Amino acid sequence: MTKVEQIEQDVRRLSERELASFRAWFSEFDAAAWDQQFEADATAGRLDARADAALSDHAAGRSRTL
Repeated sequence: MTKVEQIEQDVRRLSERELASFRAWFSEFDAAAWDQQFEADATAGRLDARADAALSDHAAGRSRTL
């Protein structure tokens, strides 16, 4: 059994209260991991081409107010 499969089984056995607590924790954990990856990508310049394209599209009138 893989580690992920074991975690899946363990999560299935949680009570409603434990599952709610786990969801809250995992949501924060996942958001922090995403933020860290986004920051690393931005620092490394991996988002520059997308930002340049968006700014170019906006300057050319190919954007709209949300």
